Amino acid sequence: MTPWIIPLLLTCIICTSLTRAEFFTSIGQMTDLIYAEKDLVQSLKAYIQEEESKLAKIKSWAEKMESLTVKSTSDPEGYLAHPVNAYKLVKRLNTEWLQLENLVLEDATKGFIANLTIHRQFFPNEEDETGAAKALMRLQDTYKLDPETISKGAFPGTKYRSVLTVDDCFSMGKTAYNDADYYHTVLWMQQALKKHDDGEEAAITKAEILDYLSYGVFQLGDIQRAMELTRRLVSLDPSHERAGSNMRYFERLLEKEKEAKAINETSDTIEPTTQGGIYERPQDYLPEREIYEALCRGEGVKMTPRRQKRLFCRYHNGNQNPHLLIAPFKEEDEWDSPHIVRYYDVLSDEEIEKIKELAKPKLARATVRDPKTGVLTTANYRVSKSSWLEENDDLVIAKVNHRMEQITGLTVKTAELLQVANYGMGGQYEPHFDFSRRPFDNTLKSDGNRLATFLNYMSDVEAGGATVFPDFGAAIWPKKGTAVFWYNLFRSGEGDYRTRHAACPVLVGCKWVSNKWFHERGNEFLRPCGTTEVD
Repeated sequence: MTPWIIPLLLTCIICTSLTRAEFFTSIGQMTDLIYAEKDLVQSLKAYIQEEESKLAKIKSWAEKMESLTVKSTSDPEGYLAHPVNAYKLVKRLNTEWLQLENLVLEDATKGFIANLTIHRQFFPNEEDETGAAKALMRLQDTYKLDPETISKGAFPGTKYRSVLTVDDCFSMGKTAYNDADYYHTVLWMQQALKKHDDGEEAAITKAEILDYLSYGVFQLGDIQRAMELTRRLVSLDPSHERAGSNMRYFERLLEKEKEAKAINETSDTIEPTTQGGIYERPQDYLPEREIYEALCRGEGVKMTPRRQKRLFCRYHNGNQNPHLLIAPFKEEDEWDSPHIVRYYDVLSDEEIEKIKELAKPKLARATVRDPKTGVLTTANYRVSKSSWLEENDDLVIAKVNHRMEQITGLTVKTAELLQVANYGMGGQYEPHFDFSRRPFDNTLKSDGNRLATFLNYMSDVEAGGATVFPDFGAAIWPKKGTAVFWYNLFRSGEGDYRTRHAACPVLVGCKWVSNKWFHERGNEFLRPCGTTEVD
């Protein structure tokens, strides 16, 4: 089999299994890129071997020609006096040098470039690179990691360590800059500059780093430091036009500030948010941001000794369900009010692998419903890929659905399909409600609201990835094969706003989950309603 046929076959496989772009939102799909890259490396090695053979021929030709030209140029007329020499010169220049040109321009493997071109159709694109950079920044913020820690690859629970170079740090900062995120621009440009100052080789220059860094610092309101950085830029590149004009502008601003302070007036400039180059993270749209991220780090969990005494472990038989009397499930209380329980050994390793196998080809970027229009759309606060599996997809799906029905005592006839989700780099789902608060939601008309959530953990996660409840300060950590269950609605049918929850960013690992949302219809007598809002 020729070297280029195997890559082509692998490409065909990749074509059928990968969704275009957004690779960073699913670690499960990113694994296919590993095999694609391995294939390209093998193809490249074959190309190099052929190129080395070709270069050996060219080198031999060059040495022969060099010996010949030394002789011919020492006495051109005498050399050409011999008719054979004259003939061979014409022949070489007309034929043999053309053959050499064709040899130099030849694609040695007659397939590597074509193979690379085919593969590139299914490579990550600009959107993926930007998304991956933002994912690292999200991990940086959530888990309070400084750029130096990240650039050294010092993550907990990792088997393989990888470092970020000066150029990598610069790219991170530039991604933030393009998004007008000057807070992260400054942090990453500072790291790039530090590594550059430490003598690390880089394609990017200090002047380029200082250009972005000084502007980012200015945007954060630190005019004095922006001035200092710009002076350093000018000293490195005196011909830098923008730096010169910026420095004059900063000088005028500083002079105005000085005059304003002298006459005890309020300055119009932005107040700096810095102490020695340390800048504050700006506020954003999420009101419980600090609580949410603290819980993701395992901080602020409100598990008091008094509450702990109210939590128990037991065997669960589904209210005397005949199938569970012989083989009950192990049930553990995770929280008392609202009542959240965890079930053990819900899914076997074989079932998990089968579900992942069924889900992977169908994975697509997870969506959320726009609160204003009701239309499904993608959002930065939900970074994962998901798919929906039906019972007729495989017998295992029917078995798992039936098992969840037995455990909960609720019917799956009106429940949604089994949703499988795989979280990518920094994969998360920020605080949200599972139940609908929109009267215009069409899904409420036939089957009612989402009564309860059954969440299966299909992988362990080395670091991060907890399910947290900011309202009452709970954090539940993934354990492969277990599942957690809670009701989203009170018995009165009103939504339980305490159940607002989030999937924390995955710091290290690959997180797979599946969930079943049970609806109100069909469960009126299985979970009787009441007139009060009690669990």
